[in-house]
Amino acid sequence: MAPYSGWLAAILLLALVTAVYADRARLVRRLAETLGRETAERERADGAGQHQAMLMAKILEATPLAIILLNAHREVLMWNRGASAIFGYSAPEKIGRPLPLLTDTERAEMDELFLQLARGEEVRERESERHDKEGRHVRIKLSAEPIFDGPTFQGAVLVMEDLTHRHALEAQLLQARKMEAIGQLTGGMAHDFNNLLLVILGNLSLLADRLPPGEEEARINCDEARDAALRGAALVRSLLAFARRQPLRPQKIAINDLVSEQSALLRRSLGERIEIVTELAQGLWPVMADPAQLEAALTNLANNARDAMPEGGRLTITTRNRRLDRDYADQYAEIVEGDYAMIEISDTGMGMTKEVAEHIFEPFFTTKERGSGTGLGLSMVFGFMKQSGGHINVQSEPGVGTTFRLFLPRTREGEAVTAHSPEEAVPSGRGEMVLLVEDNEQIRRLATRQLGQLGYQCFVVGTAADALAFLASGKKVDLLFTDIVMPGHGDGAGLAATARERWPNLPILLTSGFPNADGARSLMEEGIGLLSKPYQRDELARALRKALTSQSRLGTNI
Repeated sequence: MAPYSGWLAAILLLALVTAVYADRARLVRRLAETLGRETAERERADGAGQHQAMLMAKILEATPLAIILLNAHREVLMWNRGASAIFGYSAPEKIGRPLPLLTDTERAEMDELFLQLARGEEVRERESERHDKEGRHVRIKLSAEPIFDGPTFQGAVLVMEDLTHRHALEAQLLQARKMEAIGQLTGGMAHDFNNLLLVILGNLSLLADRLPPGEEEARINCDEARDAALRGAALVRSLLAFARRQPLRPQKIAINDLVSEQSALLRRSLGERIEIVTELAQGLWPVMADPAQLEAALTNLANNARDAMPEGGRLTITTRNRRLDRDYADQYAEIVEGDYAMIEISDTGMGMTKEVAEHIFEPFFTTKERGSGTGLGLSMVFGFMKQSGGHINVQSEPGVGTTFRLFLPRTREGEAVTAHSPEEAVPSGRGEMVLLVEDNEQIRRLATRQLGQLGYQCFVVGTAADALAFLASGKKVDLLFTDIVMPGHGDGAGLAATARERWPNLPILLTSGFPNADGARSLMEEGIGLLSKPYQRDELARALRKALTSQSRLGTNI
């Protein structure tokens, strides 16, 4: 404050004199002339400094990096938008409060960091893990600079880069490379084994032809050896399928017809305890694929679903047209942006952990008891989809169920089926307020951005309880858009049921990666729409407009 002391003193003097003398205008002019001459240069310098400070503040707020200023007691003095985006806390929540450290490991790392900074040492690009406001892991790269006033340590500036998404992409690339390496290895071995099995089977056949009458025991031995060799050949075909080297006979397929026929067979083979539901989209795009291999893939997935539902359950097979855009394609190796016909196979079984789901497509990996399977069924499906230019993904939750989605590229050769045209106008919002309920931070950010682009206003909460509190506040809400499966107390289905009971005119749209989630089907039967994840922006736009227009006659609820 020292550079301004003379100027402030002059202002105080002006106030005192004007309070005593009546001729304020004359005194003001004289003092202003004096102050103007003495401070003109300083004001110009101050103006330039203020402009620089404004630019610096805008840069700090615009950067996606978290920039945090701490005092010597580790209390937050500055918390920019980047820090809010990475950790989920707003600036008012953190200014004047300690840096959020949720585990002993994080606190120990910060103790060590501050000891280094207090010694005058800088920290550059140190990777570590933190937790955001919701308790989720965040991988960061940290740099820190100490602040001193003479010899006294005053605090530090921390700069953090969010590496979470990058690490996820690197893990996917590593997994794709690993699967490719396994495929090359198994493909080479499979060809060699085929040659060996050809020799074995051929010689067994010759030997059986030369056995004299009455050598029944020898004939039985030959038959058993041949059966074993044939089973080995079947395993080799599975390995070739995974390695994408099996011979395919692709042809144009009407998927709905194939699914209908296969569902009829599955109803007989899976047993009465498994309810099979089909939801087939009209105008489904045709694809080019080997129908026998596609049938085998559906059978494999259905058998796995049956094994995951030992007490019975529901198997849902859904078909849809999907447009995989560049954002989606960038998340997965070997995916090409474009139009796909999708087959979704969803069960209400025991589900899988994330660790198990990461390995299910690897050859011979199985969670079944020894002797209950070869561990090659999903490997065959994986290889077939890749060899057909398609894509398969899986979503699973322990205790909820598992959903597989098969994407096969659309074929336009001789196409006679019509569907949504890419040029078809996408319905936009008219400023309606959407209450978004989603626990996943990345999906929240994506959905908020998409809703804004589509012309909607959006208020976001992370739990069913917060959603009900907002609805009860009386604030305007035109549509409730909620995920179904959420951790903690209360899920989206329960939220939707409560909202329907308390505000019967409120339009509701559900979304989930698990269409068979408890309570969802009964709500859908009541006219509440369901948008399956992962969805594209155009699909979101149509689902929102459909939900709003279907209840427009009832008027706005809140």
